[in-house]
Amino acid sequence: MSLVREIEGCLLRTGLKETRFGRVAVNDPRLVRDLRRGRKPGPGTVARVRETIARLDS
Repeated sequence: MSLVREIEGCLLRTGLKETRFGRVAVNDPRLVRDLRRGRKPGPGTVARVRETIARLDS
């Protein structure tokens, strides 16, 4: 599954705004918008985003 889809699923489940998710995950409110536009995240960013999703889903 793509990272953007994982994030969007989390946003639907939690009700978070995309800017808030970006701040919580990597201190970047533009993260989700930039990923939707083709930004390629590094492995550290991917790991932090997935950790955040896991934490929010628990």
